[in-house]
Amino acid sequence: MSPTTTPPPAPVAAPTSKGAKRSLMSSLMDATALLRSSSFKEDSYVAAALPASELRALADLKALLATHPDPISIWGVPLNPRSPPAAADDAAPVDERADVVLLKFLRARDFRVRDAHAMVLRCAAWRAEFGADAVLDEELGFKDLEGIVAYMHGWDRDGHPVCYNAYGVFKDRDMYERVFGDGDRLARFLRWRVQVMERGVRALTLRPGGVNAIIQVTDLKDMPKRELRAASNQILSLFQDNYPEMVARKVFINVPWYFSVLFSMISPFLTERTKSKFVIAREGNVAETLYKFIRPELVPVQYGGLSRTGDLENGPPKPASEFTIKGGEKVFLEIDGIEAGATITWDLVVGGWDLEYGAEYVPAAEDSYTLCVEKTRMVSATAEEPVHNAFTAREAGKMVLSIDNSGSRKRKVAAYRYFVRKSSA
Repeated sequence: MSPTTTPPPAPVAAPTSKGAKRSLMSSLMDATALLRSSSFKEDSYVAAALPASELRALADLKALLATHPDPISIWGVPLNPRSPPAAADDAAPVDERADVVLLKFLRARDFRVRDAHAMVLRCAAWRAEFGADAVLDEELGFKDLEGIVAYMHGWDRDGHPVCYNAYGVFKDRDMYERVFGDGDRLARFLRWRVQVMERGVRALTLRPGGVNAIIQVTDLKDMPKRELRAASNQILSLFQDNYPEMVARKVFINVPWYFSVLFSMISPFLTERTKSKFVIAREGNVAETLYKFIRPELVPVQYGGLSRTGDLENGPPKPASEFTIKGGEKVFLEIDGIEAGATITWDLVVGGWDLEYGAEYVPAAEDSYTLCVEKTRMVSATAEEPVHNAFTAREAGKMVLSIDNSGSRKRKVAAYRYFVRKSSA
């Protein structure tokens, strides 16, 4: 059996509770407009786009670093190359990555050259003492936390790698004691957290015009705020001092009512520039918020997306189509042009669910009967898994998926994708 390309499902209007009609296409347009209104523009590292004052600061910082007798390298980027050219016309190659790295330190210190210079030296000293360049190859004993507590997964709509953080597992006292029970355990956890961050840095280009920062998504659901206060403060301080401007956007999801208290505790450790990148999403708005920055096929299933563990091991996933469902609305997705013997597989997810879903197959022949593939059922708001199903057609026809939000007044974001494989016969 081999995959075949089929046209996208035709938009089908569905009556709402008020008797109006609205097509899937208008829902898709709504989702696109929502994304445009939330676009994010990252600072440029291209020299031609920088004002003269910033270019002067960059030149001054390079001059200061050139006075150091020992080589300084951060993230594998030499910041003060010590090899002079052999002859006047044999100039040493310039590593354009150095400009990107130095601009990060300058921006973290509002282009105060001497402050940025001191920050570079402290960071280089910390990396040497900590052994940051070798941490990626270490086995730190946290295999059971990978993919749960802190992990890199996919990328956002602009190509930034995405790091997810979730500390809710530490509400379990045994788990908390195993990881944070004493100073040595806490130190090992911090080392593991640096290891995850170094993976994110390795995924960056660190070149002008390239992808030079990551997106961080932090899940605050069930986070034991008091117990993790010491670890959180150390992580924040460590990253702010040694990974400047490495985060393009910080998204907090499942934000509880006490977040304002938590934020007041960590706020002194953050620069105004860092705080300006924050996005807040309360429980129930997670998928809608993440879809603004990350395509649904790359959002993990537990956050209202279609991406499961291991999905990215074989390359980029098939893109999903996005749409919105208004309160009181019912939408039909028609996947037409299915041949006899073909197998159709589909994935569907709705942020915040709490609606009815069903699927049926409608044969093309007028004398054939419609088949119920999935009986209409209520999908609760707590559902963490998307719909995933497959059906082999005995005769040509179309698959119709129904999403009924008539019982809710809340608009919801949704995404789906499908694959059709013809019979080998």
